[in-house]
Amino acid sequence: MNKKTLIVIILSSISYLQELSNGIILFTPFNSENQSSTTYLVDQNLNEINIWMHGNQRPASMSYLLQDSTLLFPSQIENPTMLSGGVGGIIQHLDWNNNILWEYAISNYNYQHHHDIEPLPNGNLLVLAWERKTLQEALEAGRQIIETPLQQMWSEVIFEIEPVGTNSANIVWEWRLWDHLIQDIDPSLTNYGIISEHPELLNINLGEVGFGMNATGSLNGDWIHFNSIHYNPHLDQIILSSRTLSEIYIIDHSTTTQEAASHSGGNSGKGGDFLYRWGNPQNYNRGNSAERILNSQHSVNWIESGYPGEGNIIIFNNVHYANNSAIIEIVPPLNMDNLTYYIQEGQHYGPETWDWMYYNNDYLSSNIQSGVFRLENGNTFITDFNSSRMAEVTYEGDIVFEHSTGINNKISRAKKYPSNYLEPNILGDINYDETIDVLDIIILIDIIVNQDNFLNSADINYDEVIDILDVICLINIILAN
Repeated sequence: MNKKTLIVIILSSISYLQELSNGIILFTPFNSENQSSTTYLVDQNLNEINIWMHGNQRPASMSYLLQDSTLLFPSQIENPTMLSGGVGGIIQHLDWNNNILWEYAISNYNYQHHHDIEPLPNGNLLVLAWERKTLQEALEAGRQIIETPLQQMWSEVIFEIEPVGTNSANIVWEWRLWDHLIQDIDPSLTNYGIISEHPELLNINLGEVGFGMNATGSLNGDWIHFNSIHYNPHLDQIILSSRTLSEIYIIDHSTTTQEAASHSGGNSGKGGDFLYRWGNPQNYNRGNSAERILNSQHSVNWIESGYPGEGNIIIFNNVHYANNSAIIEIVPPLNMDNLTYYIQEGQHYGPETWDWMYYNNDYLSSNIQSGVFRLENGNTFITDFNSSRMAEVTYEGDIVFEHSTGINNKISRAKKYPSNYLEPNILGDINYDETIDVLDIIILIDIIVNQDNFLNSADINYDEVIDILDVICLINIILAN
């Protein structure tokens, strides 16, 4: 542990040691005995606040609680078109009383939703999906071997969808991994190049195709196996986690769909190429096995603004030492001038190691699923899938909360929200006095001038940017009243 990390831990522990955060916990265990799932919302003392019963629908990953008290629940469709770990296919939006407000399926010949979704500030959703590629398409893109007898290669796509009505959606943005590949085998192909000179692209010949075939008992074409997606509204960027390549990636969301398919455009000027990658530099020939840190990781996300470590990246590293897991926090080398990430020529992306780590012998030892989120008071909330356990730990590593749902009730990921998360949030009521007036205008201008933290209630026009246009909208709201 370096001196900087030690100082951070000492200073933080002065304020946070042995303090359990106030909040509400959302978790969706799947009962392997009766093949049913239920989402629970409880307080920090495990007192039940609400439940949503899903019958025999198996969760694809975690559920999401929205501030209007509704729930987003991604689950496994009955007959998915491609079956691998984390398969989904159905996304439901449920009200407080478990009524379905909206339901949408992504499961067809070309696409199969899997694992995670991400609610956006504008009400849209980011959705992970596998994308079918035939043997011929894979060979034409430079893939040398497809290991699965299925002879298909399912790549990855991200859809941003706008819910419409009760069972429809508009796809308003999309990004495809297939547009950002490189290979160094066949010079006659357009994506030929030197791997180490292009860390912004993915080597198509990495990894095996058909991940988890033995585990699922069926053939599949799973290749990259993205297992989580998270959005940063301040950077307008997306972070992704690949289990099979043991690497995380950041891409630019400010692009148009056309720019996302190219190598230019967006705030970064790099289109849909990787802005950053970390954890396994061997993947782009700029490192060796000793420099690899991640292994089968899950739940990569940015620490929220206003929380200790804000802007850092926190990860559940499933296989860290031997068979044990660890929580690691890293400081990405962000260049705020153009929203890219520093990298020296010929070197791999930093940092060289983590800034903070939670490791407790074999207390965490889950080789699949699992999750982690930083909390408002500086504690960290952890889900260990294999032990069906949720825990809250301080910066110093003290366990201040622990609960297990039982070995037959596995939890993919749980999340703890602030205790005031469901309190009324009136658009434009920036000082939370339940009145929209000139005081809110003053605070809004101060946020803009000082470039303070992003507030949903201050983004009056829902463009995910707080600027003079929001001031104009707020003035119009006040005048209309």
